[in-house]
Formats: sequence, structure tokens, C-alpha cells
Amino acid sequence: MSTPWKTDKWFVSPWNYLPEVTAGLHFPNKIEVHDITLRDGEQQAGIEFTRAEKVRIATKLAEAGVHRIEAEAAIKDIVKLKLGPKIFAFSRCMVEDVKRAADCGVEGIVVEIPCSEHIIEYAYRWPLQKAIDLSIEATRYAHSQGLYTVFFPIDSTRSDIKWYLDLIEKVATEGHMDALAVVDTFGVLSPHATSYLIKKVRERINKPLETHFHVDFGHGITNTILALAAGAEVIHTTVTGVGERAGNVPMEETVLSLLTQYGIDLGLDYSKLCELSDLVLECARVAIPPNRPVVGKQLYWVESGIIASWVTNCGDERATEVFPYHWDLVGQGRPQLVLGKGSGLPSVMYWLDRIRVEATAEQEMEILRGVKRKSLETKRLLTEDEFCRIVEAVVGRPVPAKE
Repeated sequence: MSTPWKTDKWFVSPWNYLPEVTAGLHFPNKIEVHDITLRDGEQQAGIEFTRAEKVRIATKLAEAGVHRIEAEAAIKDIVKLKLGPKIFAFSRCMVEDVKRAADCGVEGIVVEIPCSEHIIEYAYRWPLQKAIDLSIEATRYAHSQGLYTVFFPIDSTRSDIKWYLDLIEKVATEGHMDALAVVDTFGVLSPHATSYLIKKVRERINKPLETHFHVDFGHGITNTILALAAGAEVIHTTVTGVGERAGNVPMEETVLSLLTQYGIDLGLDYSKLCELSDLVLECARVAIPPNRPVVGKQLYWVESGIIASWVTNCGDERATEVFPYHWDLVGQGRPQLVLGKGSGLPSVMYWLDRIRVEATAEQEMEILRGVKRKSLETKRLLTEDEFCRIVEAVVGRPVPAKE
């Protein structure tokens, strides 16, 4: 029988769904993904998407079911394709910038302004009043152009909270704000402060909230989920977390956590997550660790002898006894039993069966010792050919050629 924590596609902790755990969670009825790979993601040092690549990525985002796409260059091309997701532009709090965005035919706009007093003074060298005036003027103009306007105060989380709350209230009342992005530009907000911040914002303005968190301290996903549990409705993410410094909140891990650990289906095609990540990484020309959550290339590789026995014993029918989510759910390949220093007899027996060789128990142990020696010498996993040579040396006869 399927439960929220155990289905044929995942098996997570039932404790996630205990009434005592979920009592304080207030997720909205609808949560949208606002992808910023083509804008904030491209700010990662060394990433440069071509116009054609941006169109390819936008098309793949649409295929995955993303609700909103934010872009800069190539935005007119993306708008013309009518892919399905709402297309947003990103603009400084300046009327001319907003006008250029409106001319692209987008449905919405994210309007940024420096928020913390120190960054206004030292980085922008503006008087504080200028930031307020520009915010009011630009957001009013965006509204007059029929754009859904998201107010985006940069470096909110390092500002004085009274100044921040006064600013957003003033813009909401004297300017225009369809939604407020809660922005942690430098990833400095702790999980314990996130719920507090959302609560304080709710006390001052009654507007939809969007999350825009960075992961400089590794808290981005947690902070995003806590903000959603406090009522935020839109999450800003990038594919595989590309972005400036340590990057933005990764879409894959966030949406999969919501689906499996909180029972919140965002309506995405989760099987496209790996395909989407592959495309972005190819275009960005960056690599990720092979054990990266959700999209890592070796996520379903098994070297450990005991785990290899679990994989073979459980088979496809009980795959989630071994893996918390099924490879098909996210578009991964099938599990692979690989050979290395951590291998055990179950892996050797699996590979002997695969290459159609019979061996005695003593020979299996000698083959295992050979596998471990080779892995330690080369500091890597073995190839199939290397395994076959070890087997030939032990059993004293050639291994049948691969068909």
C-alpha cells in the first residue's frame, strides 16, 4: 500500500509525516518554480551561454514543467517561442531598464534595488533616499506597463530589519508590488532566522512572497523549505545550483525534497531533471561531483560489498530499500555494481556471472584480492577488461569474448 513516505518511487522517513512534525507547517496550496539559470546562474564566474544555448535551455525547462523562466539576452527569442512558462525579465530599479524589459514582451519583471544601508553607501555610493525614490518610481512604471512586478531588495538579510521593513512597506504602498522576493544575496541567513524573517514581513505587508536564497553556508535549500512552510509561494532556483560564488538554490534537490519528504508535488516532470542538468552543465562547461544529489553521474554506482549484496537481493522490485528514490523518478541510469578496493564477494560473483565464467569459492576469493590490489595500485575503479585479465590469471583459461 502506498503512503506519503513510501511509494514505488521513493522511501523516506515516516517521521516526516507525523502530526507533531507537520503541525507547524503552513505550505501554500500552490508553489511555483521561478528558474533563474539564464540570469543569476550565468553570473557564475566562467559561465557564458550563447543565444542559441539559452533558447535550448529555456525549451528544456519548459519540457520539465517549470512555471516561470527568468532571462536576459535572448529573451525576445524565448518569448516568441511561447513555450508555456511565464517569462520574466530582471531589471534595475530604473525606468529605462523597465521599459526595455517591457518591450521584450515578457509577462513579469523582477525589479532590484540595493537594500542594506551599507551596500547602498559603500557599493553604490548613493544617499538612502535615492534607493527609496528609484524603487517607487520603477515599480510604478512596471505596473503601468501591465507587468507582474516582483520587488527584489538586494542584500536584505544584512540590513537593519527596521530599515528593511520600512522600505518594503513604503514601496508596497507608494510604489507597486505584486510580490516581494525575500532575498539572501550572500547566503548568510541561518535556518532559525528564516521563519522569523517571513513572520516579520507578513506583519508589515500582505503580498505574495518569493524566496531567493544563495548557498554560501549550505543553508539555501533548508531556508527555502522553511520559507515555503511559512507561506512563501514561489522559489527562485537554478539548474544544479549554478550561480555566483557558491551558487543558487538547486532546483533538483529542492523539488525532490518537497515531493518526497513533504508530499508536495509541484507538477514537474521529475524524470527530466537529469537531462536538464546535463544540458546546462554541457553549455556552462562546468563539472559537478559524481555523487551530487539527484543528478550526480555515479549516484547509483555501488562499490561496497555489503551494499552490492543488498542491490542483488532486493532487485528492481524493492529498489527503494537500497536507494531513497528510484533512478527512473529523476531520469538516472540503472544501478551499476562497480569494482574497486571496497568490493566484496557479491560484486565478484555478479561480474563472473556477467562474463559467463564459473569459479570455485577459493578462486572467487583470489579474484577479489586481485581486484582490491589493482584498485589500490591505480587509485580508481577497474575496467571490465582489467577484471577479465585478473579472472583469466586465476582460473587459468580465457574469458569468453563479449558478444
